[in-house]
Amino acid sequence: MSGKSGHPDAGAMRRENLGREILGRAKCVVVKVGSAVLTSDKGLDTSVVGRLVDQIAALRDRGLEVVLVSSGAVAAGRMRIRQSLSDASKIDFAELPSRQAASSIGQSRLMHAYDEAFSRYGKTVAQILLTREDLKSRARFRNARNTLRRLLDWGVIPIVNENDTVAVAELKFGDNDTLASLMVDLVGADLFVNLTSADGVFDKNPDKHPDAACVPMIEDIESLDIEVMCDGKTSVGSGGMYSKLRAARRAAQLGVPTLIVSGKSQLALERIFAGEALGTLVLPCGRLVSHRKFWVAYHDDPVGTVSVDAGAAKALRENGKSLLPAGIRKVEGGFERGALVRIVDLEGRHVGVGLSNYSGAELARIQGLKSAELAEVLGSAPYPEAVHRDNLLLDAAL
Repeated sequence: MSGKSGHPDAGAMRRENLGREILGRAKCVVVKVGSAVLTSDKGLDTSVVGRLVDQIAALRDRGLEVVLVSSGAVAAGRMRIRQSLSDASKIDFAELPSRQAASSIGQSRLMHAYDEAFSRYGKTVAQILLTREDLKSRARFRNARNTLRRLLDWGVIPIVNENDTVAVAELKFGDNDTLASLMVDLVGADLFVNLTSADGVFDKNPDKHPDAACVPMIEDIESLDIEVMCDGKTSVGSGGMYSKLRAARRAAQLGVPTLIVSGKSQLALERIFAGEALGTLVLPCGRLVSHRKFWVAYHDDPVGTVSVDAGAAKALRENGKSLLPAGIRKVEGGFERGALVRIVDLEGRHVGVGLSNYSGAELARIQGLKSAELAEVLGSAPYPEAVHRDNLLLDAAL
């Protein structure tokens, strides 16, 4: 893009310079590739897998640590079943057992394709299948982190996927964009590359608006209304651009930039690491969160909702305070002590998420009360706060 004087546009120059700077200092990269990139109407496209492997192997040879989060197992298995069973047209792959069965077939085919392709470069791969439960426990989280760190130290390329065969809730509600954002935290990555079927992030849904334009850079993803921008999903994958931007926002909260790039573009990884400004660059947030708060907020689903008055919402948002029972006006959900709850204001706007010091029933009894009054109602009130600020993350990208 050029201005009237013929000089390169300042915004485009800044995007290009920032991209080169970020890529130049990257040491550990999480690369996520979606089903829409890896599969065709005939199933898993091994030629696409091969081209992706060519580029990742080159990155490893440059000294970069690479963790690959790969979708495609369900789609690969579904296509294989359709090829092998004469009555496959009768199978409802929207039904959970069928999707899980397809995943069990497709996962082995997916890993076989990766293993063969990487072996051409003398690279070893490791299969990592995870569920949310594996990262929900702090001890299991540490075990997963230690295993991945050892693999990377050995020069192995971990290939990560959700364990769709056994994970009921994750298969219905999760996606690999979310998993990839958690991997950024787990391995301490300093760059997240999301390879998708789109050319990047558009200012509105291009399927509904022909005049939609690709956004080259997002400088403040915290202020972006991604629900308005992203009102559709891809037909092959499970996430759509909404989940990709949500994952990018999570990475940004850790200080990690994200590149959302078309995985269908020829040699996309090679080109971006050569300095070409492809897709959309999402910059880190100005206000970063600790790894502990990140883990608290994102390794479980909120099981209740606490509505707070305007004063409490302001104290949380602007002053970094803990949530006190006095500011609570409504409690929803039958949760236990220590559960993750969503905090909203009286208009239903999201404030944050945090670990509740009291059960839902207890909070309902003490809502609106001052801290000195809690023991009179509950008999024992070990905590003056409903949610302590150390266990609370504001503006969580749920």
